[in-house]
Order: sequence, then structure tokens, then C-alpha cells
Amino acid sequence: MIGNRTLAVPGPTNMPPRIASAMAVPLEDHRAPDMADFILPLLADLKQIFRTQTGTVLVFPGSGTGGWEAALRNTLDAGDRVLGASFGQFSMLWMDMCRQLGLNATTIECNWGDAPTIDAYRRVLEADKSHSIKAVLVCQNETATGVTTDVAAIRRMMDDLGHPAMLFVDGVSSIAAIEFNMDAWGVDIAVAGSQKGFMMPTGLAIVGVSERVMQNVQERTGRIYGRSGGCGYWDFATMAEANSTGYFPYTPAMTLLHGLRESVDMLQEEGLDNVFARHNRLAEGVRRAVHGWGLRPCATDPATVSDTVTAIVVGDRHDANAVIRSAYRNYGVSFGGGLGAVTGKVFRIGHLGWLNETMVLQALGGAELAMRDVGIAFEPGSGVGAAVTYFTEQQATSLMAAE
Repeated sequence: MIGNRTLAVPGPTNMPPRIASAMAVPLEDHRAPDMADFILPLLADLKQIFRTQTGTVLVFPGSGTGGWEAALRNTLDAGDRVLGASFGQFSMLWMDMCRQLGLNATTIECNWGDAPTIDAYRRVLEADKSHSIKAVLVCQNETATGVTTDVAAIRRMMDDLGHPAMLFVDGVSSIAAIEFNMDAWGVDIAVAGSQKGFMMPTGLAIVGVSERVMQNVQERTGRIYGRSGGCGYWDFATMAEANSTGYFPYTPAMTLLHGLRESVDMLQEEGLDNVFARHNRLAEGVRRAVHGWGLRPCATDPATVSDTVTAIVVGDRHDANAVIRSAYRNYGVSFGGGLGAVTGKVFRIGHLGWLNETMVLQALGGAELAMRDVGIAFEPGSGVGAAVTYFTEQQATSLMAAE
């Protein structure tokens, strides 16, 4: 096709030329004498992205799913109780993984589009008088439905109950894009992936680990870092020991690490609070467009809508997959498909990472073209126009504030 394709899926996201250039380096000796000069500052700066001073950030070659498994394998044994919620494809799959690993998983089942309530978590934890639940799993941003969970509120509830369970967060499509504060929210393990807010190719599982979990990892195996036992490829202690000297226990993905260095630099240059505000602004533009079309997001509560992805319900008379096919084949635009229970019911517009207003408008224009092709009734330009109105109003407000 003539012209560039438009990538509007919730991951992988658009990659900045700066990051692509940073990875275009000759292959190198990952055990070179000066490697620590590169690795140690990178790991230290990653802690700022997770907003932790006392925790440790570990980087594994892998995906977010690998990060999930690392969290479970390093901290829990077969038969241990965990509590989580299933309200979309990815939260469901994390709970499925718990059962596959032999954990005793209690799942709060929710309608897809709803967020699990704090009270639902509270009821289960209140009933756990013996504190047999060892970990509470929270998906901060459910990518399949565009629904968020209030991690800070869950921590406050756990503290109110005095429940000692660890708090694990799937932040794959939230960290480096929407507000996340590991220390302030008392998060014990947070999982991110390189292909979302970090604006990179898939290939790195980035895992934040609290100080108490790192201590527990050593105590539960009865070993000093890196000696015996452990979790093999995903072992936190072995990775942390090697990282403390600026190296890795096995061959790292060095080209991706160079990209990660550039990604962190870009996030720090923009400022995390500005990153979060930008994502909120772009997401609101998409939401205004959806309303302008006379459609609705899959997220049922405006308080829990995602700032990184919007799943758009097309209605019973239409097939969302037809919209996706038309957008891709006719106009070179890639949208995310519905997964699991919402297959064919929604198409998803990703609005995270290296993105600005005009790039969002390009995706919205592609959506209008495709929806017209498949017979969805709306006034052409209504969604794009609503987004334009919102974005220009926001720009005017920003300029006034700067004067």
C-alpha cells in the first residue's frame, strides 16, 4: 500500500525512531569489563519509573506472561491460596496460570466490562481469618475490555483488615502510561512489558519486586543469593545477585536493553506526571469520539475506563471483526480485536506509548471509514469532530495556563 500503516492496537505500540536507532548497534560482549557502567544506571532509573526507592527492578528476556509466572514461582508453593479477579482475557489468564501451577486460586468473577469492586476483595479477605491467602492479584488495566482497577484502594483495604497477603499487580498495559506508585501503594510485585508504555518491541519482562519479597525469596529457600534451589530461568535471587554487579546470570537481550535505556530517558525527559496527563487527554478524546458515534465503551463505569485502550461495542447487529478487517485491508489501520467473551463484539483502539493528538485522529478517521464500510450508522465526522473539539479546547486551556 502507499503511505504508512497506522498502528492503533494496545500493544505493540508505535516505536519512536530514537529507540529504533538506539537498538541499531553492533552486537557486543555482554560480559565486557565496562558493562556495569551501562547496566547499573539503567536498573536504578527503572526504579524511578516504577516509583520505588526500596524495591528492585529485574529485567528478564520474555513477555508480560513470563513476568506473571516469575511472580508466582518465586513466592508461592503448590497448594498456597491466592485471590484474584477475572474481568477480561488477561486477568482470567493470570488466574488460569495460578491453577496450572498448582495454586489454590479463589477468583472473583465479574462481567466483562465491569471492574472488580473493593468490597468483593474485602469479603473474601475478611472471611480469611487464618490468613491462608498468601497473595492478592490485581490487574490494574484489563487490556481486553479497557477497564481499570484501583490498586491503591485495594492496598488501603488490605491494610485496614491487617491482612498480610502480598499484593501483585499486572501493570503490563499501565506502567509507564498511567499512574503507578509501587512504594506508596504497597505493591509487592509489579509486572510490565517492553511493548506497551515503554514503546519498544516485545521481548522484555520488567518486574518490580518489593524489599520484603526479596527478603522472603531468600528465606523461603534457605539459601544465599544464587546458591541452590530457586526457580531456574525466572529466579529473582539469582538475577538480583548478578545485577548487583552490573551483569546477568545468562545472556541478556542487549539490543533491547539499549532500547530500554532510550525509553527510560524519553519518559524521564517528558516527566512521568506529564506522561500520565497526556495519556488521559488522548484517551478522553477517543471516548468523546465513541460518544459522538452513538456507541459506547465496553467499560460500564466511567470511573474505571482505561487511559491506554478503549474497547468499543458495535452492537448486536454488527460484527466488530468486520470493522477490523475493513480498517486493515482497505485503509491500512490496525485495531485490536475482541478476545474471549467479547470476540466479535468490540474492536479496540490502543492509545498509549509514543502517541499524540494527530496520531489519535488518524486512528479515529480509519475507524469511521471502516464503520461506514460495514454499515454501522453514524454521522460521518461526528467522532473525529468531537475529538478535535476536545483536543483544541484542551490546547487553548493549556496555553492560557502558561501565560
